Amino acid sequence: MSITIKTIKDIECIRAANKIVASCLDYVESFISPGMSLLEVDKKIDDFITNKGAYPAFKGLYGFPNAACLSLNEVCIHGIPDNTILKEGDILGVDIGSKLNGYYGDSARTFPIGKISKSDEDLIACSKDALYFAIKNIKSGMHFKELSYLIENFILSRGYVPLEDFCGHGIGKKPHEEPEIPNYLTSKNPKQGPKIKDGMVFCIEPMICQKDGRPVIGADKWRVTSQDGLKTSHYEHCVAVIGGKAEILSIA
Repeated sequence: MSITIKTIKDIECIRAANKIVASCLDYVESFISPGMSLLEVDKKIDDFITNKGAYPAFKGLYGFPNAACLSLNEVCIHGIPDNTILKEGDILGVDIGSKLNGYYGDSARTFPIGKISKSDEDLIACSKDALYFAIKNIKSGMHFKELSYLIENFILSRGYVPLEDFCGHGIGKKPHEEPEIPNYLTSKNPKQGPKIKDGMVFCIEPMICQKDGRPVIGADKWRVTSQDGLKTSHYEHCVAVIGGKAEILSIA
């Protein structure tokens, strides 16, 4: 496994791409509402990123057809926007990427559509809180597996389970780089494998299922739901390790 150490210039360029993503997510939060179609949301995201002088990085990536992954209710990640109309009580995962001057940004949030149930509020809070808990606990010298283990234990402590077979990742001049960062421990010993070092840049993205984290891939080969078919949530930030701790790059 080769994990690149980014220069100060690299980090600032990645930060610039991520600022656009973060601003776009803030923009989405300002307009998203019942009655909109997923394609309308996607178009606004596409236009926003383009108008900032960047390219919507997911558009065409590995064959993905749209600017944003819009994952509605039981869809956890990689939802393709279509003519589905948002309604009161839905929850929508919005995952956005940008490419600016050869560098990538990537971040995601799950939004309530109108008034949602307390159980759905708790579900969204788990992914968001798990993300910030992980970021707070990152330090140089810890193993990436220790980070995965921390995230898994946090999710389980809330009564949920992580989505399996999908993970956070490195990022830079490519949208996905080493390392892979699952939201659960993939071996018995967390104190093994690559260690976190200053200059590393990566995305952490807790993907939360309610009862069964085994993934089900949709007929479109993109949308991912869980085996239990229940609602899910997803949050993601891009961070750089600077001065021994993680700094969030995906903020406006």
